[in-house]
Amino acid sequence: MRRRIIMSMLAGVTLVASTLLGEPPAPAAAPSHTLAAESPAPPAEFGTDWHDPLTAAPPVTRPNDAKSCEMTVAEAQFRDFTPYKGTYAPPRGCGDRWSKVVLRLDGKVKGRQFDRLGYLHMGGVEVFRTSTPQPSPDGIEWSVEKDVTRYSDTFRHRQDVEMLIGNVVDDTYTGIIDVKVTLTFYEGRPAATTPDRVLTLKDGTLTTPRNSERIVAEVYATGSGGGCEEYWYLTVPDAAPYSCKADDGPYREVQIKVDGQLAGIATPFPTVWTGGWSNPFLWYVIPGPRTFDIKPIEYDLTPFAGLLNDGRPHRIEVSVVGVPEGQSGWSAPVNVLVQQDAKTRQVTGKLTAHKAGDLANSSTYTPGSEHRLDTEAGHGLTVSGYVDTSHGRVTTTVRRSLAHTSLHRWTDGENTDALKANWTDDETVTVDGRGPATSTRTHRTYTMDGTTTLGAGDRLRTVMSLGDQAAVVETRGSRRTDWYRLDDSYVGDATYTANVPRDQRHAVGTTSERYRLYGQGGCFDRSVITVQGMVTEDRERC
Repeated sequence: MRRRIIMSMLAGVTLVASTLLGEPPAPAAAPSHTLAAESPAPPAEFGTDWHDPLTAAPPVTRPNDAKSCEMTVAEAQFRDFTPYKGTYAPPRGCGDRWSKVVLRLDGKVKGRQFDRLGYLHMGGVEVFRTSTPQPSPDGIEWSVEKDVTRYSDTFRHRQDVEMLIGNVVDDTYTGIIDVKVTLTFYEGRPAATTPDRVLTLKDGTLTTPRNSERIVAEVYATGSGGGCEEYWYLTVPDAAPYSCKADDGPYREVQIKVDGQLAGIATPFPTVWTGGWSNPFLWYVIPGPRTFDIKPIEYDLTPFAGLLNDGRPHRIEVSVVGVPEGQSGWSAPVNVLVQQDAKTRQVTGKLTAHKAGDLANSSTYTPGSEHRLDTEAGHGLTVSGYVDTSHGRVTTTVRRSLAHTSLHRWTDGENTDALKANWTDDETVTVDGRGPATSTRTHRTYTMDGTTTLGAGDRLRTVMSLGDQAAVVETRGSRRTDWYRLDDSYVGDATYTANVPRDQRHAVGTTSERYRLYGQGGCFDRSVITVQGMVTEDRERC
């Protein structure tokens, strides 16, 4: 149930989170503008139609003069849990080396429907994970774009295609999700950081090329599926009287292991889907950060390259710390992206350091007329290893530190339910070979501050703010060579009458998003405001 305009989800976040394998973002300067002053006043309440999905994120940048080819890779109407299956063949007329590859999803749906989670696999590689908006009675259209250049190795070969947006259509939930996915290829020299190979796991194992000199795993980790893990950040220990339980409280951590040894840790992004917090009116026009373009977590496994390059399969395991035993609700598919040393047949090496700190996780429940759960948690991991390449010995050290604090407050019956939470995920990757060492330091911060209250007359109000921030600094020796900062902030306040037919809800709501991306390449700063489903401001600065 939601919006109307093209939504271009760049990869501003994608780029910040993907410095291991991509060029830093080059935010484009844009002229300042606002909606015309004579725009009509917003309606007094939500009606049967509203603006199509819209975000403040910048579009994917594209080469100006490069030859391009566009092709459709999937086109389907999703009514149930039957996946679309097809065959992909590489494009003709654009060569087999591309400076940029852009994926675009165009979707439409009308009537009544829940938000749904979807994926696109090509040759078993997950190239896109998404969730959908909920439709208005009159229908909506939306679009998502993603830079998928990193999967060029997959695109150079004929592949099986599988796409699924699991859905249920019946007399009540009538919305059929109609989507089309295209790839646009821009001919040109790929960036030096573009992976040479894109691999998937086979029966939980990975066999890398023996001349791999850089190995990065990416995990599309999502807590979803309609159960409590969709709201993992609200779970409480058994002693507390709340509807969603987890023995160790709300702390979650996504871990990856190589042959049973901890190889990487990460904080999952606290995605709020478009029906989240019992109030779809918050998300009808502006979704929360990353909702339509779910970013993978990245783990630099290069310190383990000496082990992985022996030509044998190695077990790769992904797990989510904090999920109750036997509890479903998390999906964590893995891709592995490899850069090879073209001047040698085998790259040898060794893991030289491995230090995992103790995982600290404390949730303290305080009973009362307002129940309270205070949580503090954190974990650290350092791994280091070298590879002997054709250009000398290269040592990679990865340091990662996670921290979480939250305060969860609720009343009996959960008529008031509030959370204020903060997550940080700090990572430093240092590469020391010939010449001065290079270092990439990334500081990620995710925030959530929300309150839902069910008051007199069953009026349900949700006030919410979400933040997705990242600061990245790259250095060579003591000299800073690049930097950028991302701040994607969402604020919403929506109220409606619960437990009545849709046309009796008398819903009102104001939502806004401001997306700021600054770096050596310039800046991007855009804000969007909606009232009762109408866009009242769309402003660009810089």
